[in-house]
This record gives sequence, structure tokens and C-alpha cells, in this order.
Amino acid sequence: MDPKHLFLSLFNFFLLSGQQTVLGSSHRHHLPRTHHVFDFKPTKLFVFGDSYADTGNIGKPVASSWKQPYGITFPGKPAGRFSDGRVLTDYLARFVGVKSPIPYRWRKLGIKHLRYGMNFAYGGTGVFDTLIAEPNMTTQIDFFQQLIKDQVYTPQDLQFSVGLVSVAGNDYSTYIARNGSAEGWQPFITQVVNQLALNLKRIQGLGVKNLIVSGLQPLGCLPQSTFTSSFQQCNGTQNELVNFHNLLLQQAVAKLNNETKDSKIVILDLYGAFMTVFKSKGGSKFGNPLKPCCIGTSTAYSCGSIDGKGEKKYSVCEKPESSFFWDTVHPTQEGWRAVYSVLHANLEQI
Repeated sequence: MDPKHLFLSLFNFFLLSGQQTVLGSSHRHHLPRTHHVFDFKPTKLFVFGDSYADTGNIGKPVASSWKQPYGITFPGKPAGRFSDGRVLTDYLARFVGVKSPIPYRWRKLGIKHLRYGMNFAYGGTGVFDTLIAEPNMTTQIDFFQQLIKDQVYTPQDLQFSVGLVSVAGNDYSTYIARNGSAEGWQPFITQVVNQLALNLKRIQGLGVKNLIVSGLQPLGCLPQSTFTSSFQQCNGTQNELVNFHNLLLQQAVAKLNNETKDSKIVILDLYGAFMTVFKSKGGSKFGNPLKPCCIGTSTAYSCGSIDGKGEKKYSVCEKPESSFFWDTVHPTQEGWRAVYSVLHANLEQI
């Protein structure tokens, strides 16, 4: 059997065997509330990762998240989220039962803003360094460790907190950009997951015992991959690599959970949730779920691009709420809402 297909077979077996708690996986779409998952009611959420979780850490001159038309749905203007509105962090905060935590860059606004935790995620970053010169996950955890050292958060704060760790694939896009292809992907995926497991263990060691980590979404279905088929067909080869990543992640998390009794890590099955929404078209809400709402006028431009004369070089769909994807990588607020309804069908809608 071809090695890739072997990995897929192992992956499918592992999912069906139910050896790991996977939130939103194909065999368990309905989630209990978080304090039932973790046997306590959380008071804080600490977030690490990338643009799927970032709510404003990257500075204004740099990121598209601070440019028009980002944020047009919520809060009505660009505010540092890589979407037209709310992102994964905002929905997970609601699930946890707290307000979306303040971005790390705004930490000095006052003690009252720190009460719900903190968001250390930076768009474009990965487990390792990427092409974006922003703090990788190790550095993000360093920031968190320093705040604990400075007694910004107490041991009791950490005891009643949950961590969200988002890994959306920037390590892999960087690997392809630097190597020209996906050749040698198997050992690199292993390196990424191994480092991610070390990061999870380190966060637990700092006092946040209960973590939610995202599985990798279907990278082959992102508009940046489907534009070659006019947004009609996912790239199966890329999704095979995603499945291998998710298999290794489940094995790593199962091992970590077996090593400790007073802590717990659960996996958000973004792959399954995205695919469920694609197949149902969000209950026919999304005409073509693979087509983005905001896109550059040519391959030289992207959502939010302007030329030297200040003219817009992108187009925006009439109704962002009718699109699953906002740009070539990120879901719309409505896309995230649809994903979240799969992950937790009984949660009150925001």
C-alpha cells in the first residue's frame, strides 16, 4: 500500500476507535459545556497560536487584519481579526463562559482588562519560525511565563483557567515556500507535532492544566488551494498531509493525557467540522462554500490590497454572511459560526 494511503487508513481507524477525546469529531458532534468537559467552571482563557485565534496582536501597519474591509461585520471596522468579524477565539470564549480575552499587546490598559485571561496568538506564526517576523509559539509561552513570574496571574487564576492552542498550518506553508515542494513532509510533520506536544506540556507545567488544541483544518480546501479549480474542488494530496498531522496529534495528546491525572487536553476537530459544513453548504446558506467573499483583483493582490495610488485592488461579496470563507485562508464570522455549531450544536448562538 502507498505510504500516504496507509497513513490515511491508520488515521480513519484511530478516529473510529475513539481512543481520544475529540470535540466535534464525526462520531460526536454534540459537546457538553466546557465545565463539564473539564469538571470545573473556567474563569479565564489563555490563547496561543496564529491568525485563526489572533484578535489584535499584530501592529496596524503590518497586518491585513487592520485594513479595510476586515472587521466590516464585527465590530464594523478593522480591529485586528483576520475575518469580517468574530474568529475562533471569540466562539471558544463563549463556550468557556468568559468574554474574549484581551490581546497581549494591550495588556497595559489596566488590571480590569486582564480578568478573562489573555490572547498571545499572532497571525502568520507557527510552532517554529515562519516567514512572518512575529513571536512563534515558544515565544508566546515565554510572554505568558513572564506574566506569571510578575504575579499578574495567581496560581488560583491558572487553576480555574483553560488554554486554547491554535495551529492552522503556517509551519507547512513556510516549509513549502522554503523548499519549493512538500517533499520530505513526513519527518517535518513529525517535528511540528513533537514541538507542539512539548508546548502543550509546558503550558500545563505553568499551571494551565486543561487545554483545547485545534486539529488541522483541511488545508486542501482553503481558497488558496482551490482557486486552480475555480473554487470547485479540494486538493486531496494536501488533505492527506493534514490527516497525517492530525493522526500524530491525536497520538501525542493521548500520550500526554495518559501521563497525567490532574489535567486534560481535548482536540477540536476542525477538519471534520469544516468538511461537515462544506457538505451541507451550511444548510444551503453558503452557495459555494469554497469561494471566498473578499479576493484580490488578480493573483498579485489579496483582500485589503491597494495600489500606489490608493485604489482598491480587491472585491467584496455583497453578503459576507452567505460566504464560508472571508479571504483565501480565513473563514467569515458566519463560517466560524457554522463550524462552531458543528463543534457544539447545543451552545447558544452569539
